[in-house]
Amino acid sequence: MDEEPIPNAPNPWETGTWGEPNTAGWETLTSALENWGDATATRKIAIDGRDEDEELRWYDPALRASRPGPGVLPPLLADMLHDPEHALYSVSTQPHPPSATPFVPSADEVRTAIPHPNAYYCKDHNGWVFLQWRSSTVLPPLAKEPATPLPDLARRKRTTSCVEEGEQPFGPANLTHHWHLYEKAVDAAKLNPPYTHGELLLDLYVCCQCSMYCLVSDLIPGVIPAELVVEFTRDKVSHPSIGKTPKATAVAAWETVLTIIDNRLWRDEQRSLPVTRARFRSKLGWDNIVQQVFDAIGFSLQDLPKTEDPSTIETSLQPPPIDPATPGGKASRMKLLRAWVEVGAWLAIYQKSKDTLGDYNAMVLHVKAESERDMYQTGIGAHVSQISRGQLPDVLVGYTPLRDSWRILGMTSSTYSWELLAFAYLAQCRCDPAQTMLYFTHLCAIVSAMLQRGQAVPQELQTLIVEERSRSRYTPEDLFEAARTLGFGRDAELGVDLDADVDDEFIARAWRSARQRAWLSPSDAATRRARLNEALRLVAEHRASEKLLAVWKDEKGTGMSLETAYTTLEVPKEVDESMLLTVYSMRVEDQPGQAERMREALGVIAEVTNSERLRQFIITGQDPGDNTVTNASPEMPRGLNQLGNTCYLNSLLQYFYTIKDLRAAITALAHADTKSIDDSKFTDDDLKRHRVGGRLVTRREVVRSKKFVNLLGELFFNMEYCENPAITPEIELAKLALVTTQDEEEDDADKAATDSSNDTDATLVDDMVPRASTYDRAPSSPIQSPAGSVLGKRMRDKDSDARMDIDGAAPGERADAGKNTVVSSPVGQATEFIEDAIASSSKLPATATAAVTEPTDIEMKDDTQSGKAPPLPPRKQRQTDDSVMMFGRQHDVSECMDNCMFQIETALLDFQGMATDNDEKTSPVKRLFYGKKRQRLTSLSPKDDAMHQSSIHEKEDLFSHLHVNVADEGFDLYDGLARYFDDVVDLGGQKKRMEVSLVDLPPLLQIQLQRVQFNRETQQAYKSQAYVKFGETIYMDRFLDSANPEKKARSKEIQAELTASRDRVHKLTHGKHAPFAPALKNAAAFLSKQTALELPSDEALIASLQREEARVTEQLRVEREKTTRLKEQLEDIWKDDTSAAYELTSVFIHRGSSPSWGHYFFYSRNLPDRPDAWFKYNDSDVATVPKDEVLADTTGSTANPYMLVFVRKGCDAIETVHRFNPESVEDS
Repeated sequence: MDEEPIPNAPNPWETGTWGEPNTAGWETLTSALENWGDATATRKIAIDGRDEDEELRWYDPALRASRPGPGVLPPLLADMLHDPEHALYSVSTQPHPPSATPFVPSADEVRTAIPHPNAYYCKDHNGWVFLQWRSSTVLPPLAKEPATPLPDLARRKRTTSCVEEGEQPFGPANLTHHWHLYEKAVDAAKLNPPYTHGELLLDLYVCCQCSMYCLVSDLIPGVIPAELVVEFTRDKVSHPSIGKTPKATAVAAWETVLTIIDNRLWRDEQRSLPVTRARFRSKLGWDNIVQQVFDAIGFSLQDLPKTEDPSTIETSLQPPPIDPATPGGKASRMKLLRAWVEVGAWLAIYQKSKDTLGDYNAMVLHVKAESERDMYQTGIGAHVSQISRGQLPDVLVGYTPLRDSWRILGMTSSTYSWELLAFAYLAQCRCDPAQTMLYFTHLCAIVSAMLQRGQAVPQELQTLIVEERSRSRYTPEDLFEAARTLGFGRDAELGVDLDADVDDEFIARAWRSARQRAWLSPSDAATRRARLNEALRLVAEHRASEKLLAVWKDEKGTGMSLETAYTTLEVPKEVDESMLLTVYSMRVEDQPGQAERMREALGVIAEVTNSERLRQFIITGQDPGDNTVTNASPEMPRGLNQLGNTCYLNSLLQYFYTIKDLRAAITALAHADTKSIDDSKFTDDDLKRHRVGGRLVTRREVVRSKKFVNLLGELFFNMEYCENPAITPEIELAKLALVTTQDEEEDDADKAATDSSNDTDATLVDDMVPRASTYDRAPSSPIQSPAGSVLGKRMRDKDSDARMDIDGAAPGERADAGKNTVVSSPVGQATEFIEDAIASSSKLPATATAAVTEPTDIEMKDDTQSGKAPPLPPRKQRQTDDSVMMFGRQHDVSECMDNCMFQIETALLDFQGMATDNDEKTSPVKRLFYGKKRQRLTSLSPKDDAMHQSSIHEKEDLFSHLHVNVADEGFDLYDGLARYFDDVVDLGGQKKRMEVSLVDLPPLLQIQLQRVQFNRETQQAYKSQAYVKFGETIYMDRFLDSANPEKKARSKEIQAELTASRDRVHKLTHGKHAPFAPALKNAAAFLSKQTALELPSDEALIASLQREEARVTEQLRVEREKTTRLKEQLEDIWKDDTSAAYELTSVFIHRGSSPSWGHYFFYSRNLPDRPDAWFKYNDSDVATVPKDEVLADTTGSTANPYMLVFVRKGCDAIETVHRFNPESVEDS
């Protein structure tokens, strides 16, 4: 017997690691594994053809190219050939006595009435199945090229059959057949003998281990449809004739039909059959079912004159012609002969059923039918004598959760034995290596079910699973756990799922970073690194990534500790890299036999110290030197290492660095003395003289902001001068950026409040005031971002002011009437509500008219007379946020940007000079990012004007961002901005038109793409992945307050029409229950073609559906053409307005399917010198990318832009690459 032992390898897995989801039962299995057999023991299972290299490298497509794919064992094949509940019968005919009647069928005609010598009759379907099995080294001619490779012919030739007795004198090489399906692969007309009754394509099953193959067809329907046979029989059984049993009544009725056919064929009976006469009705009755039976065999219903009284018309069945000389006669003759065979076979089988015929004497039949179940089951190796039944424990019989497991392994539960299960698993892995882990998962599922339901698992199966584990087999739970180990997952370190969008390089970096962090816990570093190594190997195999496997092989090591690494190289921990490499080279030269161990030691040190120099030496074998790193060129920016889930902070800081004036202002504070920051001298009057974001700032905020900018300046200094490819920001910098002052105050809520020695009464009062974000955001929207959203504004506590703080006049001052125009004096609370709505995203006063004298800001009162500071208001307990990180709550990008910009502007306040917050040019933040817009709120109808005594409310306001709501596909940036500048808002139940125009444009135009949407049906927020088209240049002329009024009016009309047309297209394609056209088409097709259900024919309904589908399709075509035309007209209006030109400079990307988590990176244009070049900043990696990648259509991807930054054309605000170049010093 040619047996192969199961290959064995050391077990790198901990058998208790099965993943977190759906672990019920898996824990039982893994705990049981601890007591199972020795993993080195092998059980010989009769299976050949396995390849050790293929099975260990199952993920390699090149090695599995010749394998035939998944197979099935004989019992499952038997079920697949035909319904296992139905029997197949071989049918034979006996000749009639000789007759001189014309057109009597010949013996050859009777023989060929059976579709084919290999056709078997199914009584339940009243049809035939072509079924043939044989052993041959030559396969039948194929009708098409197979989708998967055919089994190896040379291997198949060695054995005639896997199961024949005496075939293999030393025992079978394989336990049973392993069949592979090739659908519709053989044309039955090309067989010998051929199938001659029309086109018939056969499924081909080939055993990969021997010369056996099997051909089978779909059901070949009989002349009388199976449902008619069932209904006809049921009707007779339900209404038995007097003196007959129900079965006898049915037999007699079918015998009458058979006699009528027999008389027409062998006696040339041409007389019609009057269906209304008593004789006919007594034998068959007459109803729709009987009529359909005769219609199926070719008898037509006609109104004919009576023979005895020609003047009287009666309904009769007219026999079909059977003259073979005519085409019609030949066709109906063949149909009658087939029906004669089928009705005869049906009667022969039905008469053998258990019900009694009573005293009824059945007619002698000329057709015989014999069951061939045993014969074909034996032929394919599925007979009970070949594969036993009944060994599966009773508690698992019919156990639904295992139904798919049995099927995927290619076997049936009723034929379970440990040998057959093991053979099925190994055969599937042998023939379909790509799905090895799928098969292992289902093998484990079966064994786990045994354990869960209290059944003893055979020792051989225990050993098999342990051995497979030792060969690094895994389950989906293992894969999930591996991804978590590497830091992937929504709530894990990286905050992003491990999906197809994540590239191999990112995974490798995550692995290296996690391995490096493992050294922070020396006690279990070796264990954690081992788990990380196995996690990377598993993920690499799952992705079939040779790159990751190479990384794993080259860098995994043996688990050497850091201490062992230094000891191996005999160097102290304080050694510098140059000396370390010198010593390493000497050691290797002296002890070449220890070269691999020393190389591993050097790798451990490189990993712990995060030395790029040592890594490059290990890879290339050459010392790159201190100053030679991967991107040390002065033309390449520096990357930023992650401190946890801080990828969006990295993107933001790298973006700030590209802004020349902002970078210069911050870098100037890089090396400020920390003590001088804390002891900065500024008075209470100085604090009151300056506002940031429309409010006073506290002493605490000033000190905090200066610390932030000091650390940011040091980071910027390193980004300019450091030669490392990536720089690690200070943890304190990240904390100050990500944690707002309000967060800190909430953390201090249990303490005694702020230090009174540092805060004046004025600032104490100011600290009381709940503060929201200080920077401009979108107007209120019905769509709210979820808590912790990274793509939209996260709402604060309910008792906080939900609006942005507003810039009002200083105490005692009047608001500038020129910046607040009201036509018709607003009165009452409704007017105040409207004014508040206009100011909701503002930094300007929300005063109603120039006549209002009351200041808009909180008046600072002198409470020193009481000798006490005013009490702090009660604080609401902070809610726990699901999205947490190393600094506490994870803030969204908008909030992080607000916090950074607030601190930068606060830190740069001039407390020594006389400048105030009104001198906008003194602040680089306001100078670079802020423009001015005019908001105009109008009523939609004259009726509203009369009700509320006001029609127009107008206000000027500062802005730092423009907002585009991203909900639907098919829009460009101009479309999104058009909706921002002209929208309808709901204010207190009143619909108002909000029109916005730009009065003054900033040097840097920041456009936020708001991707957080809200599904009102599911009550869940989601991220819109819609593609918004944008280009390298945008012209803002159309949105300016000074734009041509006529063009604006015409543009507004076209935009309204365009929006309405797009809304109609959206409703028809993406609205509720949409798309409608395909639904109508499919409904009409179903009703016209379906046969599964008995439905009344309704041609009018089908025609109506088809007309409606055509109407909807035409409407869509018209609307789409209209939108294209209107869009062209709209752009044509503004084609010559190009004075307000802006060039794209930065694109921020969010990758992920959820609005609450994901990964961030950004693209930056290499301005000003190389505008056609772009950089991709992905944390520590900075690479050059083509422009096409930045502007690519992101449809279907989860990596989408969420913020675009444009710089005014001709403005030199951006200097992307700002690096110290030593050569410039040498040249000078």
